[in-house]
Amino acid sequence: MKVGIVSLGCSKNLIDSQTAMKYLVRAGHEFTNNPREADAIIVNTCAFINDAKQESIDAILQMADYKEDKCKKLIVMGCLAQRYKQELEEEIPEVDRFISIDEYKDLEEILSNELKPVKKQPCDIILATRPWSAYLRIADGCNNRCAFCAIPLIRGKYISESMENILEEARRLEAIGVKEVNIIAQDTTKYGLDRYGELMLGELLTELNKMNFLWIRVLYMYPDQLNDQLIDTMASLDKVVPYFDIPVQHGSDRLLKKMRRMGDTKRIKSLINTIRDRFPEATLRTTVIVGFPTETREDFNQLYDFVSEVKWDHLGAFKYSLEENTAAYDMHPRIADRISESRHRKIMSLQQKISQHNAERYLNSVQEVLIEEKDAFRNIYIGRSKHNAPDDIDGHIRFTSEKELETGTFVNVLIEEVNAYDWKGKAI
Repeated sequence: MKVGIVSLGCSKNLIDSQTAMKYLVRAGHEFTNNPREADAIIVNTCAFINDAKQESIDAILQMADYKEDKCKKLIVMGCLAQRYKQELEEEIPEVDRFISIDEYKDLEEILSNELKPVKKQPCDIILATRPWSAYLRIADGCNNRCAFCAIPLIRGKYISESMENILEEARRLEAIGVKEVNIIAQDTTKYGLDRYGELMLGELLTELNKMNFLWIRVLYMYPDQLNDQLIDTMASLDKVVPYFDIPVQHGSDRLLKKMRRMGDTKRIKSLINTIRDRFPEATLRTTVIVGFPTETREDFNQLYDFVSEVKWDHLGAFKYSLEENTAAYDMHPRIADRISESRHRKIMSLQQKISQHNAERYLNSVQEVLIEEKDAFRNIYIGRSKHNAPDDIDGHIRFTSEKELETGTFVNVLIEEVNAYDWKGKAI
């Protein structure tokens, strides 16, 4: 059978899509990007915020339009299916099967029942990413119970994967030529605490550093567990890039407590100073929320000043999304949409100036760039440096070259022009 897959949401969802793809390949199925020619379509959904829910529903309905052929199967999995399975079954009868996350332990069997195997064949690993870059999930679920977040309700409690299994998966990635491995979990810094009784991310990075990867990047590092020992370990490992993705959510200590976040702005500022002292070219990324219930003008001003002082390289701002069954759902007063929108614009306008200023320090520098594609029409290559994660949030480096270059290889690029998002240069 030909199967089309639509994967929405975060990189953690992409890992689940990869798992489904592995099972499908093992069962002899093929993949297609054309929903018209697909015998079955799988939509892996997100339900993190309201916009993500709507995007998922729109995708399901769009794929349902291709079911004019009654034999075509439509399967929906992921966070939306986990959280609203009963309602979705009633509202969207075009879907043949909803697979919730708590059924993933039987995912191969479920897919086999829904899509009869064509011919069994071996399949150790399959990537939903480009072949030179991969995500490596080290844990699933979350114990943090932030007041605004539904992830623990969807994904369950935090469960670390065993070190043995992670390293075995890493060896598979190494064997197929992956050059950049990106460590992910809902909270990577908490890895090992539940399974081994101690924080083990440093030990894991040390083992991965022995493999033939060129870049090892850690994402989703909560400030609570990002301690001096882990920072020292990262500084000692030559393949671990100095990239720190630290979601802080706000700059008002009062709101941080309301959000049920650990620590305070003083601790966060101290942490950032430590990182910058140890890593002169550290890249710092974060996310913040505006319009959280009870957020006053003074709270927002504190956030604005906090962002101004820390000067993150990359910052994403979200308008608060009301999520049922979370602690913030019944908090009042709620902030009017027009106020949230205004605050969002102000923060992003500020961050654009900061990102531009930070980028200017790399003018006329030489950056090692991983080539990801070529725009043949304009004869321009597009790639990423160690300052850019592979999720298309941090921007890219666009450059020219007098020689023909291959995607998936590294090249040194002289940076000749920068803006808040993309840099331009030439290969040297």
